[in-house]
Amino acid sequence: MLLEVKMPKTGLTMEEGTIVRWLKSEGQPVAKGEVLLEIESDKATLEVECEYSGILEKIKAAEGDIVPALQTIAYVREDQQG
Repeated sequence: MLLEVKMPKTGLTMEEGTIVRWLKSEGQPVAKGEVLLEIESDKATLEVECEYSGILEKIKAAEGDIVPALQTIAYVREDQQG
């Protein structure tokens, strides 16, 4: 099953964020709680942890892209082993 990774909304006033750096590439395994990427909001640069364990299937937003809060930025293929 594909699970969505969304641009987090880190505050009430956050409308968009910039992808600073992906720490994983498509096809690599990811673990729940592992830092997946860094984003920049209007107030700070933040690390975003993965909410799922599995394989980073598809990145939809590249480094440097400005993305609306809560928009899908990647997909993780769910780990069927646990």
